[in-house]
This record gives sequence, structure tokens and C-alpha cells, in this order.
Amino acid sequence: MKLSGNTILMTGGGSGIGEALAHRLHDLGNTVIVAGRRREALERAIAGRENMYAAELDVNDAAALADAAARLVGDFPGLNVLINNAGIMRFETLDSARDLADAEATIETNLLGPIRLINALIDHLAGQADAAVINVTSGLAFVPLVAAPTYSATKAAIHSYTVSLRDALAGKVEVIELAPPAVQTGLTPGQETRPGYQPLEDFADEVMGLFKAAPAAPEILVERVGMLRFAEREGRFDQAFKTINDFARQARESR
Repeated sequence: MKLSGNTILMTGGGSGIGEALAHRLHDLGNTVIVAGRRREALERAIAGRENMYAAELDVNDAAALADAAARLVGDFPGLNVLINNAGIMRFETLDSARDLADAEATIETNLLGPIRLINALIDHLAGQADAAVINVTSGLAFVPLVAAPTYSATKAAIHSYTVSLRDALAGKVEVIELAPPAVQTGLTPGQETRPGYQPLEDFADEVMGLFKAAPAAPEILVERVGMLRFAEREGRFDQAFKTINDFARQARESR
């Protein structure tokens, strides 16, 4: 991906990974639009930054999303990079019948949301120079967390969708997957300070270093996520599965 001179739409840009990367991309000379549902968080993210804009966007509302995408193209005709970062993570139990509201909301936000937004913008992006779509997945796409089964499954699905999208758009739009490890963000309660998770600023710095070192890479993988990303390829899947799930169980029991 070209690192400067872009007009970038970052979903989930009001906090966490989205905000941190949006700031770094803005610092490189890009126009950045941070999108999300919480106007207050978006305004905080863009405060004091010229050529950084806020756009309220609900990826769960299919009709409103299409209208919002059309308005964004009208307001920012140079839009050439979409970063699908918005997501939610809910803890679930699988050993008895339960209310599926959390599972359904996770699928709606994490899977259908990016698919809908890509669909709404793809014709525009395909006509832009240096166009790119970046889908943020997770190390859990490759080794699932039992306590967050639907989250893990949606990230695996977006990984698969990204592989297909990359082939379908070859020569038209660059398609990149960014798969974070466990990062200290507000994704789940207490995660911002959870021991063993990568500090957010360190993660964002490492990501930008990887973009600069290999701007044409199809995947952006910080060092910490390699344990999960390559577990199956390297014959370590069962051990990686046990390691992350034992860690998660111990963390829950110590609360």
C-alpha cells in the first residue's frame, strides 16, 4: 500500500487499534476519515488534526450503510483506501443452551459489516489509483479462543473472504490482511491493562514499520501473532490451542 497521499476510511476509528493506526497514517500525510457509532469518541480522535474527519457509520444497518457510503464518496471523491477495523468481542458459553443475541451481534458487526461496506464502495475503489482494502482479522482466526467462539469464527471467515477478495480484485485493488495478536485495548473489559497482551502503542508502531518495510505485503503480521498464524502450518496447532485457552481460563479464574 502506498503510505502517503491517500484518502483513508478507517472503521472503528474512535478508539483502540483503529485510532492508533489512524493517527499514524495521518502523520504520514494522508487524509483520514474515522468512522464509528460514537460521535464523541470520533471527535476526540480527530481533535487538533487538520485533514482528519469524523463520520458516523453503523455497519449493522445495511440500508443506512449504503447511504453513508454514497455520502462519503460524494464528500471525499479521492477516497482510495478502506480499512475494515470495527469489531466486537463477546464471551460466550457453549456447554448449554443460551440466548444467541451476542453471537448474532458479533456476526452482524464482524462479518456482515465489512462485507457490506466493501460491497458499497468496491465500484468506487476499483476506479481509484493506488486503491486498497485492509481487513483487520485476528490471531484467533487461526487458533480459536473457546470463550469467544463466534468472534474467532467471524475472524476466520474474514480471513477466508480476504483471500477470495484478493484474487478477485487482482490488478484493480490491493487487498491486505492485518491480523493482530492480543493487544491492550478496550475490546473486552479489563483488556487495556491485561498482562501478557501487547501494548497498543508498541503494536501500532510495529505495524507501521512492517508497512514501510514491505508495502506490497498481502499480510501484516507483527511478531507476536506468528505463534497463532503459523501454528497449523508448523504442526503446533494443538499446543497453541491449549496455550491460549489455558491462559484465558487462568485469567478468568484469577479475577
